[in-house]
Amino acid sequence: MTAPTPPTPPPAAPPAPGGVRVVRARVSDPVAAPLLRELGREYVSRYGSAALREMTRYPDAEFAPPHGVLLLLVLDGAAVAGGAYRRYDEDTAELKRIWTHSAHRRRGLARRVVAELERDAAARGYRRVRLTTGPRQPEAAGLYLAAGYTPLFDTAADPAGIDLLPFEKHLTPPTPRATAPATAGASPGGRGRR
Repeated sequence: MTAPTPPTPPPAAPPAPGGVRVVRARVSDPVAAPLLRELGREYVSRYGSAALREMTRYPDAEFAPPHGVLLLLVLDGAAVAGGAYRRYDEDTAELKRIWTHSAHRRRGLARRVVAELERDAAARGYRRVRLTTGPRQPEAAGLYLAAGYTPLFDTAADPAGIDLLPFEKHLTPPTPRATAPATAGASPGGRGRR
């Protein structure tokens, strides 16, 4: 039995103040190249050349609809931040590749990327988001804590002694934009996932 097709996600958000707009892309799209290139360099600088395997660990199709997405924040035609999610299980999306260009950090862009990914995942019927980050990325751990993620590791432990730092967050289903009035005698229908 195959799963029903997920609902179509809402259209990309309009440009934000300052001209930053959200764009859905494929991993192979040229606009995504700066994200992947700089993220690869970041991984190598923190974890060594073996970390590049993470960049090719999953096929590109896992970050494409209907079960995943790659979102970029684009300013003047160039990606300045981005991230993706893939299907972890039927109810859970896994965030990956959260990145902000080094020239655009400390402007709230990563938090916006995470919020956009959560919104998209909830619209596709996911109920939970999980992610992992490494112990040498304290700013990433701080971002996820500030965004309401629950750490699934001992936060009192020395991060250097932990291989991966897993987090999770339960998503709020999207609010329907318009609902029909209930009719007498009608029972509320369950909403299907995807």
